[in-house]
Amino acid sequence: MQRLLGTWMVLACLTIHSGCATVGQSFNVDAVPRIEIGKTTMEDVRRLFGTPWRTGVEDGDTTWTYGHYKYKLFGSAQTKDLVIRFDEQNVVSSYMYNTTEHDEKSK
Repeated sequence: MQRLLGTWMVLACLTIHSGCATVGQSFNVDAVPRIEIGKTTMEDVRRLFGTPWRTGVEDGDTTWTYGHYKYKLFGSAQTKDLVIRFDEQNVVSSYMYNTTEHDEKSK
């Protein structure tokens, strides 16, 4: 019991000390405006952003997700994700980019 309590205390200290967790992989946000619906192909997307973090299917269409999420014990989370949907010819049919990071230029 005492050994288990010691283990939990060490884990708690490490968590408080580090105070953050990162999920996903970073991707080139500056390339998002280069995506063109009806023109950009799956291979173009792979060249722009690399291998997707997650893949899936929505209403029969392939989806790729690029995501990078930083969670902090204290303070706000920093998240960004890009979901790209491809048609049956592997061309972008829609995409969505979201972030919690604020762009000073847009104010």
